[in-house]
Amino acid sequence: MAKLLVEKSGPLVGKVKIKGAKNSVLKLMAASILAEETCYIESVPGLIDVEVMITLLESLGLTIDYNREEETLEIHPAELLKCEAPYELIQKMRASFLVMGPLLAKKGIAKVSMPGGCAIGARPIDLHLKGFQALGAEVTLGHGYIEAKADSGLVGAEIYLDFPSVGATENIMMAATMAKGLTLIQNAAKEPEIIDLANFLNEMGANVKGAGTDTIRITGVEKLGGTRHQTIPDRIIAATYMVAAAMTRGDITIENVVSSHVKPVTAKLREMGAIVEDSDDVIRVYTTGPLKAVDLTTLPYPGFPTDVQAQFMALLSVSEGTSVITETVFENRFRHVAEINRMGANVKIEGHSAVIQGVKELQGAQVKATDLRAGAALVLSGLIAEGVTEVDEIYHIDRGYPQIEKDLVGLGAKIRRIEEK
Repeated sequence: MAKLLVEKSGPLVGKVKIKGAKNSVLKLMAASILAEETCYIESVPGLIDVEVMITLLESLGLTIDYNREEETLEIHPAELLKCEAPYELIQKMRASFLVMGPLLAKKGIAKVSMPGGCAIGARPIDLHLKGFQALGAEVTLGHGYIEAKADSGLVGAEIYLDFPSVGATENIMMAATMAKGLTLIQNAAKEPEIIDLANFLNEMGANVKGAGTDTIRITGVEKLGGTRHQTIPDRIIAATYMVAAAMTRGDITIENVVSSHVKPVTAKLREMGAIVEDSDDVIRVYTTGPLKAVDLTTLPYPGFPTDVQAQFMALLSVSEGTSVITETVFENRFRHVAEINRMGANVKIEGHSAVIQGVKELQGAQVKATDLRAGAALVLSGLIAEGVTEVDEIYHIDRGYPQIEKDLVGLGAKIRRIEEK
């Protein structure tokens, strides 16, 4: 088990370059199942989740060449594609459930274990399954597995999502690429990662229109070829470092970022009194005075991202006044509150809201990462806390931040990784 030791570090200053988005590349990898030719994916972050997805795709019969240093993947189609995704891989990472749509489209059958991942809420898969059923698949559940069959192939349909689920939108979109006729996904998720996946599919020969809006139109094609594609930058890592600049009263320039992807974060930082200068692919964040409390509500994109809620709570815990964060996306997304309160924060939970009374300073403590983004929030808290903060269970952080300590050390942070036997 590894842990991070974080010391009070002073203002973080300098430049940091953002790598490819985890929440996009995993879906691109799943989509490569559909291809009859080799797919080349660039800007692939070196993450545990990428390694898990590689192992999963290899278990299905695909051949993969991964150059971690050059951040590239070559994914070669399977000579004999298997249709069953094993439990031991699916339970490690929720995104692995996204192989179901491509398998169903390509083979007409898919058997996948119930998904795992961070324990931040129920995140039901019923919307995925309703979408597959609407496309003509017969879905059965039993013994921890889900099986979907479409013996005569999938057929286009009109599908309305009760909630704009990112995963359901992606899974249904991939399944529909080779369905007969037209598929409409209504109340679709609008996240940038949806657009990146649609672009990838279209480069392979699919016919997907409307990604990024609430209605996606997919006209089925007979087969898909290979492509070469560069993953979009990780907007959540960019937002985390934006918060780090404000929290440490530093001056950080973030390169390789799509500024429109982080607009809600930019708006809230400015509302607090931070200065944010942005162009198309560079954002600079710094402060010239105290930061004040704000209220925010997490919402599906383009609203404030739930994946930045924990980091923002850390920032608000040392800002002037009382803030309220309302979480509407995942019901268990406040599990980090107990940990940040151990460091001297004053956060109280009231239903789906957290009331944060700003304090003058935090104190170093032994804390644990309860999930991926909570872990990042605790690291940021340690950067301004008096003394040393010991963050345990950092495997959560490693699932989404390919080099968090390297990036932060490059900006002047005092942070180091300790490996324990």
